[in-house]
Amino acid sequence: MPSESLIGGAAAAPVKDVTAANFMAEVVDGSFDAPVIVDFWAPWCGPCKQLGPILEKTVRAANGAVRMVKLNIDENPEIAQQMRIQSIPAVYAFKDGRPVDGFVGALPESQVKQFVQRLSRGTGAGPSPVEEALAMAKQAQQSGDHASAGALYSQILQREPENVEALAGLARATIAGGELAKAKQLLDRVPKESAKNAEITAARSALDLAEQAQKAMASAKKLRDRLEGNPDDHEARLELATALFGSGEREAAVSELLTLFRRDREWNEQAARKQLVKFFEVMGPADPLTLSGRRRLSSIMFS
Repeated sequence: MPSESLIGGAAAAPVKDVTAANFMAEVVDGSFDAPVIVDFWAPWCGPCKQLGPILEKTVRAANGAVRMVKLNIDENPEIAQQMRIQSIPAVYAFKDGRPVDGFVGALPESQVKQFVQRLSRGTGAGPSPVEEALAMAKQAQQSGDHASAGALYSQILQREPENVEALAGLARATIAGGELAKAKQLLDRVPKESAKNAEITAARSALDLAEQAQKAMASAKKLRDRLEGNPDDHEARLELATALFGSGEREAAVSELLTLFRRDREWNEQAARKQLVKFFEVMGPADPLTLSGRRRLSSIMFS
């Protein structure tokens, strides 16, 4: 894969300051060409300072599908009065010369993205460079090309340092490369509000398993010998399953845990089932091995 940057080729969507003098031209008339988001703000408004950068980043990531303007209500009170703005931050979206959507207050980034996506649907604009890079990185990772995936995720993070999907993806790529300390540093950068994001949770599980596997793989032969001498050595079977998963032998790892669960489902507070759930989380809900493993687990549980 070429090393040159694949992100940022298109021009960023403009974000302008407007006044009462050019509001009609920039917002009302301009919205016939593309949807225009108006951010009503004031210098004294704390939540405005939180929302503004999130809104700008999201609009720029839309790759020209929408435009954005900012209007200081202290300097342009007549516009705020005409729009009946009672509290700020207030955000209105104009399309074809009239307001079509809006919200009041500082929303989290996920909801701001949904707002912009609703507005940009049907505009004919393609995916943003970041979205295209994320799709390419996912495809590379799924095909086992972790180096290319890592390079793409790194490029995305240079542009959007807190892009949760890219942080999780780069962490997974570094785990695949055996750089567990680097993966831990990446996951430590995740904002608190995104800690429970499904991709972050899966990346953390992958790191936990890799750390466990690293310890277990060194003694894999001893673990097999222990099991040969005593098939009910549950601790050895659990460690062996973890080592197998860490070395890429996922199917064998799942089978060992299913065997352990079948032999003693309550051992160590259902440790076999809990580790299986962690395996499924790391592989993803649509992975064929996750689907077959869940079916096999259910058949044992309800037999």
